[in-house]
Amino acid sequence: MRPQRILVVGAGHVGLYAALRMSKKLRAREAEVTVVDPQPHMTYQPFLPEASAGNISPRHAVVPLRRELRNCHIVAGTVTDVSHDRKVATVQPIVGPPREIEYDHIIVAPGSVSRTLPIPGLREHGIGFKTIGEAIYLRNHVLDQLDVAASTTDPAVRERALTFVFVGGGYAGIEAVAEMEDMAHDAVKRYYPELSIDEMHWVLVEATNRVLPEVDRDMGAYTVQVLLKRKLDIRLGTRLESCVDGIVKLSDGDSLPADTIVWTAGVKPSPMLDFVDLPKDQRGRITTNASLQVVDGDEVVEGAWSAGDCAAVPDLTGAPGAFCSPSAQHAVRQANQLADNIRSVIRGRQPAQYKHKHVGSVASLGLHKGVAQVYGIKLTGIVAWLMHRAYHLSRIPSTNRKVRVLIDWMLALFLRRETVSLGQLHDPKEEFTDVTPHIPAPPEVPAPPTERQPATAGRR
Repeated sequence: MRPQRILVVGAGHVGLYAALRMSKKLRAREAEVTVVDPQPHMTYQPFLPEASAGNISPRHAVVPLRRELRNCHIVAGTVTDVSHDRKVATVQPIVGPPREIEYDHIIVAPGSVSRTLPIPGLREHGIGFKTIGEAIYLRNHVLDQLDVAASTTDPAVRERALTFVFVGGGYAGIEAVAEMEDMAHDAVKRYYPELSIDEMHWVLVEATNRVLPEVDRDMGAYTVQVLLKRKLDIRLGTRLESCVDGIVKLSDGDSLPADTIVWTAGVKPSPMLDFVDLPKDQRGRITTNASLQVVDGDEVVEGAWSAGDCAAVPDLTGAPGAFCSPSAQHAVRQANQLADNIRSVIRGRQPAQYKHKHVGSVASLGLHKGVAQVYGIKLTGIVAWLMHRAYHLSRIPSTNRKVRVLIDWMLALFLRRETVSLGQLHDPKEEFTDVTPHIPAPPEVPAPPTERQPATAGRR
């Protein structure tokens, strides 16, 4: 009997953890696990703010797939079509023609992307905060803006360079603006005598009347108070209406020029789901039951599984009709349950239901500052900050990454934070191109015609 072929689409929290658990819990003669993802690593997104602020190395916020999933087959490419009727997925590798991969079970977990709105100028001037590349770019860009402001004699250029607008008051937006302001504050204080800390204008725009909707209102209000004490400009109940030419226009009537516009206003399921012939809800999420099996109404779609941000997973601990929130906390636990359920089905047993009551949330507000609400206990300040670090250190996969992140934090206790921009990373060929002359390609010389041999040549 041949092993069951398990295809994992996406190597985020769900894909990586599920593949890792199956590779440990299933014997080689039981299953072969293939993981498809265009990136060679999994990004641990809760560490993006710290990586962007320079508290940890960006390399340590990602987990290499080939190192962690040694017993799995890794395919670097993008799934462009899934025909579940035939149980075949079409994959476009990084280079070369597309290929088809057959499977017996498929885990569809491509995750989510930034949920943007049709706002004029956002595409041209905005930057997301969901990938390690975006985090590195934002760090370099903010430090570049400090250099721009310190070098110019034009007050308008200086004001524009020192205005930083973040849109979205969820965890991603709050942690991003808090960590980046903390880094810039430290840089200006230590290394930019030409600049004043009061010249920087950090703006947080949130469409609702509160931040951090995952915690109680008093904790959200505390977060706003902490940021206001640091002289951040908090605009609640305000929407971004336009940012054409870098002129930020808000729904409260205010307008301000800014060269830094960061979009963190929510996520939506990956567009890759458009090419999957599996049932989806009105929000584009794959519909599943509590066992993480894909369902079409009440009917289970055999061999199809999903979890995480791209799936509508019923929340058995919530009100009837509630779904699990798109958080790393649920994704990791769903991945483990999903892997165990596939193992049960392969061995002829029934899958178990996923049931997990949300433990709580933790957030960093910069060095030695944080907010936490865990099991109903509310903590603030350095205690919450330490809990934030301890929790995420325990959750990032692999001992290798745990040790490297811990060393980064320990070094930061004795050494000053690095505040140098490596902006050339984003266009490394520019200097070489400038000094290399353009030489047009030589014209192609047609090949000489070959002489045709007479039909009787060689005959006797």
